[in-house]
Amino acid sequence: MGNDGAIGGESGAVKAAKDILFGGIAGMVSKVFEHPFDLTKVRLQAQVLDATARFNGPLDCLYKTWRYEGFRGLYRGLPAPVTGAMAENASLFLSYRELQNVIRNLTGRDAEYQLPLGQLMIAATGAGVITSFILTPVELVKCKMQVQQLAIGQSSPLPAGAAAASAIGGIPSPTNTTHTARKPPGPIAVLASIIRTTGVRGLWLGQTGTLIRESGGGAAWFSTKEYVADKLVRKRLRDQGLPTDPVSVGSHMKHLKAWESAVSGACAGAMFNFVMFPADTVKSTMQTEEELRPASGRMNGGPKATFWGTFREIYGKGGIRGLYAGCGITVARSIPSSAIIFLTFDGLTKYFG
Repeated sequence: MGNDGAIGGESGAVKAAKDILFGGIAGMVSKVFEHPFDLTKVRLQAQVLDATARFNGPLDCLYKTWRYEGFRGLYRGLPAPVTGAMAENASLFLSYRELQNVIRNLTGRDAEYQLPLGQLMIAATGAGVITSFILTPVELVKCKMQVQQLAIGQSSPLPAGAAAASAIGGIPSPTNTTHTARKPPGPIAVLASIIRTTGVRGLWLGQTGTLIRESGGGAAWFSTKEYVADKLVRKRLRDQGLPTDPVSVGSHMKHLKAWESAVSGACAGAMFNFVMFPADTVKSTMQTEEELRPASGRMNGGPKATFWGTFREIYGKGGIRGLYAGCGITVARSIPSSAIIFLTFDGLTKYFG
């Protein structure tokens, strides 16, 4: 983003604090907007290995969630992803800026120099690796909460009639017709259960998938944003008859127009989610197995699930379509969501330094 130069003589600690604050705010705002679509994505991913799918697609999933769980159901598990989004974006933006500074120091460039795309991708990949370790526990809690009602629906039959289903909550399994009311646990209870049953290490279930998604996705996200923004800034400078050398472009990248931030951010969001989506599918499947497939051998003392083993299992049953289950709605919601993130972050950076 090119906002790593010394601004008004600010110390590195002040600039780091602003990255954390602005990134956290941007993540929180975008997550509130996108959560119903993220919930849909997780539920579609989680059913790939089920014997019978309960959703025919994203619109069917949204409809059934609304029908059986109401408005609150669309925002089930929201506190965890809001916390995660704040931590994720704060970590991403801070790590990305600091790693750019490291590269500039190693290559003898000044703070205003706009790094070439290849070096920006290295910084973005590193930022994704760092962020993955912060994000996995939050995503684990979020995914488990997002499929709680599916687990209730499949473990207990549902009384006939939509009114009863709506009153009880929970989406019925296609193979069950009756249901027993049960209040799903909250995020603290889910977190405590994970630690109690698997220890602290269990919080990083699916870490390989998160690391692959965040490192590769981070590279795609930031580099796409930088590439599109760079093109837009250079065009603006040319139209104004100003120089388009790296230093000039780097200086102007700190002051993107609102529409430039939104357009480049939207492109970045689509690229991030499409490129690394299979890794996210495997991660979500691993993190929801205990709730949705408790009778599996792995849940009864068998060998533990691994990233590549789960990948092969999903591919064997669903092929490429299985690995990209829920991708369409995810890419669609990521376009405005990512635009909101960069619009918010760039706007705060521009007006508050």
